Amino acid sequence: MTTKILMVCLGNICRSPLAEGILASKLAPNKFTVDSAGTGNWHIGKKPDERSIAVAHKNGLDISIQKARQFSKTDFDSYDYIFVMDNSNYNDVISLAENESQKNKVNLILNALFPNENVDVPDPYYGLANGFDNVYQMLDEACTVVASKLIEKHP
Repeated sequence: MTTKILMVCLGNICRSPLAEGILASKLAPNKFTVDSAGTGNWHIGKKPDERSIAVAHKNGLDISIQKARQFSKTDFDSYDYIFVMDNSNYNDVISLAENESQKNKVNLILNALFPNENVDVPDPYYGLANGFDNVYQMLDEACTVVASKLIEKHP
């Protein structure tokens, strides 16, 4: 049985698709499954933002086939770990949890780098193009730590 990880941001077109691609590249696909979703429904069925696709490509990853979907209560049952990109997404996801077990699956991704500091991954959507590079670097560092912990816990 594979360990399932879900990355969550607001629209599922910028940060979480990058996080999905980055983490998946660091884990064995026969042991881990990585997916992503958004708390909002604006982009359902759309591919990631072109700027996310470009920064991923620049770093050797292809995320162009991903399709946006909305986070659902059933994701608590489907996934072992849920990583959110910011505090707003965290609150939105936690508000759907029905018990402590579900709440315990949810973590802010940057807490991997800054434990208990609850730092947000900035949303690059309305910013400059280099915002996507900065977000990529943050997520790459966080996903390296997350991958190491997952591999250790699920050898």
